[in-house]
Amino acid sequence: MDVQAHLRYLPISAQKVRLVVDLVRGKSVNEALSILRLTNKRAARPLYKLLASAVANAEENFGLNSDDLYVATIYANEGPTRKWRRFGARGRFKPILRRSSHVTVILREYED
Repeated sequence: MDVQAHLRYLPISAQKVRLVVDLVRGKSVNEALSILRLTNKRAARPLYKLLASAVANAEENFGLNSDDLYVATIYANEGPTRKWRRFGARGRFKPILRRSSHVTVILREYED
């Protein structure tokens, strides 16, 4: 059985989120949570909360045990980009791109 959780409009670029996502892919849930708790990246805290929410959903809604779960797939896609501009010298302007991302995590039970 697959348990999904989504995190939408995370105000961190998908490239930076993928650095943290690659650390926990394929790990057991308890190991992934401990890795995220100790990772010194800005994206680690929202991903920790997302993974904890997915585990809580699996336990509450589907009656699964958290010790039997692992991170089957987790990926970060690009979200919408807010485009601002800052005016520079000689009549020019400098574009500012505020990138965001969407993160999806899918948990599965270990096969016996």
